[in-house]
Amino acid sequence: MTALADVSCPTDAPAPDLAALADAPALLPVVGGDTLVPLVDGRRVPYANLDVAASAPALRSVADRVTEVLPLYASVHRGAGYLSQVSTALYEASRRTIGAFVGAREDDVTVVTRNTTDSLNLLAGCVPANADGTPGRVLVLDVEHHANLLPWQRTGGATVLAGGASVAETLSGLRTELARFPYALVAVTGASNVTGESLPVADVVRIAHDAGARVVLDGAQLVPHRGFSLADSGVDYVAFSGHKTYAPFGAGALVGRRDWLDGGTPYLAGGGAVRQVAVTGTQWQTAPARHEAGSPNVVGAAALAAACDALGALDPADLHAHEATLRAALVDGLEAVPGVHVVRVWDDAVDPVGVVTFSVEGHDPGLVAAYLSAEHGIGVRDGRFCAHPLLARLGYDAGAIRASVGVGTTGADVVRLVEAVRAYVEQGPAARYEVVDGCWAVADDPRPVPAGSGLEGLFATAAAGFLADAAGCGPAV
Repeated sequence: MTALADVSCPTDAPAPDLAALADAPALLPVVGGDTLVPLVDGRRVPYANLDVAASAPALRSVADRVTEVLPLYASVHRGAGYLSQVSTALYEASRRTIGAFVGAREDDVTVVTRNTTDSLNLLAGCVPANADGTPGRVLVLDVEHHANLLPWQRTGGATVLAGGASVAETLSGLRTELARFPYALVAVTGASNVTGESLPVADVVRIAHDAGARVVLDGAQLVPHRGFSLADSGVDYVAFSGHKTYAPFGAGALVGRRDWLDGGTPYLAGGGAVRQVAVTGTQWQTAPARHEAGSPNVVGAAALAAACDALGALDPADLHAHEATLRAALVDGLEAVPGVHVVRVWDDAVDPVGVVTFSVEGHDPGLVAAYLSAEHGIGVRDGRFCAHPLLARLGYDAGAIRASVGVGTTGADVVRLVEAVRAYVEQGPAARYEVVDGCWAVADDPRPVPAGSGLEGLFATAAAGFLADAAGCGPAV
């Protein structure tokens, strides 16, 4: 398979020395970091979770915070009881913590949502219409996750711009397109969920603002891994998810300028979002209440705030060094395996986050991922990563394999992956695999499921093709 900006190593390239990396510890403890998983040969090994870009495990401190606040849980914003008052205070304090974590300006609004997708769909209903009533124009790149593409397509005002082979070429394309029409908004990823690469945010902001457009940043991959500040960057809105920020308790956030959020279509129609309701009409609240109808997820908000506190307490240099070291070892180790190709979007991108996507020449990515799980206890992602336009442009309609790291990843996890991929290439799988409803699975999989879990038939269910179709991330058909 060939692809734009594909990088592979010569077949005689020496394997990198990974011995020193094997002892590198996790940066923060996570729940499940010592979980043992079964292999097809009957052994149990510690799970190597290299699918952090999809959903990150909870920090132990976050889980402890959830345990602490659960006894205090009660109705929010509507109760006179003591626990209701405590829960309301907890929710609003969490909102302030979440906003502060992303450098919210004094007049910015923090809306608590479910996740990044929820946040961007909410903002899509707040982009002002043009003077003639047509939808406000939104410019988005083809490198985006579907969460930062589909909401804009649905509003009818989106232009999807193909990224260039380099960062410089892509920025030039943005500048040229913004000069053609008056755009209201530029929607751009903070870090690609496919390759970890990014455009320089300061340059994007300057180009967009010079053209009179605002900028929303999909911060799902950037915020947990590099930190981010609205005030320092000049970005107008940022969206991110708790489940990628080591707080998988159902909360996310949209943080940004108040005027659009105050005037936009209320995201949900219901209690809490209104000032006054009559049979003849409704007076809506301003943001954030305007977009938070119904009983809010106070536990999820508290969990996300706890994660923000924990990540914010880290030395940024330590966070960067930990991830950069692991990512570099992944790239170097994988490129040293014959036939392995590491995917890149831009040939001049700098400082990517810990997301590495690769392919094994001549081998189905689903088979490789199934092998890594069943024979090595390693969790990765395969498919098209909810980024179909990008994978198509890069020549990966059949998908690829993604490994991603975070604060709970150890050097040993990375070493295991590199050695497992090399073993796959050199020796092949030991177990027999078959395609079940379009997905690879171990034939007659002997691995047990947790007793009493109600998950009998787990692996047949997980391999069912309808799940891949529903996720929209499988190979093109």
